[in-house]
Amino acid sequence: MSGRAQLMWDDAVTGYDFGDTHPMDPVRLALTMGLVRAFGLDTAVDLRSAKPVGDSTLRLVHRQDYVAAVRAASADPRSADQSYGLGTVDDPAFAGMHEASALIAGLSVGAAEAVWRGETEHAVNFTGGLHHAMPGSAAGFCVYNDPALAIARLLELGAERVAYVDVDVHHGDGVQAAFWEDPRVLTISLHEHPRTLFPQTGWPEETGSGAGEGAAVNVALPAGTGDAGWLRAFHAVVPELLADFRPQVLVTQHGADTHFEDPLAHLAVSLDAQRSVMESCHELAHRYADGRWVALGGGGYAVVDVVPRSWTHLVGIAAHVPVDPESVVPPSWRDLVYARTRQLGPGRMTDGRTPAWQAWEDGYDPADRLDQAVLASRKAAFPLRGLLT
Repeated sequence: MSGRAQLMWDDAVTGYDFGDTHPMDPVRLALTMGLVRAFGLDTAVDLRSAKPVGDSTLRLVHRQDYVAAVRAASADPRSADQSYGLGTVDDPAFAGMHEASALIAGLSVGAAEAVWRGETEHAVNFTGGLHHAMPGSAAGFCVYNDPALAIARLLELGAERVAYVDVDVHHGDGVQAAFWEDPRVLTISLHEHPRTLFPQTGWPEETGSGAGEGAAVNVALPAGTGDAGWLRAFHAVVPELLADFRPQVLVTQHGADTHFEDPLAHLAVSLDAQRSVMESCHELAHRYADGRWVALGGGGYAVVDVVPRSWTHLVGIAAHVPVDPESVVPPSWRDLVYARTRQLGPGRMTDGRTPAWQAWEDGYDPADRLDQAVLASRKAAFPLRGLLT
């Protein structure tokens, strides 16, 4: 097995572009790769591309009629069929939509294949994490569900236990739906409460069904949750579930939209807490999954100040050359930011926070809203897995 992590990248991913007024600006991807290069991390990883996924792989998750509708809208955006979620405000059709979406999915599938086949322990595709796409429709800025496709490919290759941990501010609804009845896939999502945020799903009571009962776990966090609460919730739920499930591969989604500067949501998490969770996911992959870790991006709409720094930390952690949070951002990257956006980029790789949290094992406060959220998740899901609440 290679000692170097793989970073999946292709310049063509910036063709995933919903238009100038859409919050998912592909400049966030270009700026992230620019920052990765500015820190020299591109030389610490094996930089790889991959082929776009074909129809046979897409059919592992998506219906053929939906793929046909995406192809048609891609060829002629004016013909987009809104019954498939295409041509909507959230998911406007654009020329080349199928090709760009299939490429991003191909990078995630390629990452999963490399990890499963032992070519590398860790593989990162920060352009992926498009977790809202459903089998038969686009949703929430997502056309093809690359995390679900990567997991489905792992199962096709023979994996029997895959854990998916999603820390995006939005519920990982599309991945949960894809494996709702499949006990081979444990999906864990920590997200802002569905009362206050799209997609209005991810309640603690959503735990899977049939053979998959207990294989979905949802932690719905109160709006305004900051570093201490977010980290407390993560550590109160995720490690214990992974210790029980013993995944062969850990797939994680690191949407940067939990950040206090994100314009589309209401959590108050810092870059430093995001980095802490990335480090924990890395450690958990080594502890419970023999080091097999596929790390994906996701949401994030503070496209200059937050996303590039967050995902550059992710790449550094996966490459075993973490970026010191106190590092000064290279001036060459700030020049790139100004050239591309006419904005001034951030100066350091930190928000100046030192994240800390109280362990769940030390006790909980039944009157505290964060603790109520954690307890609701544990009560709903843990007994179904034979675990104590």
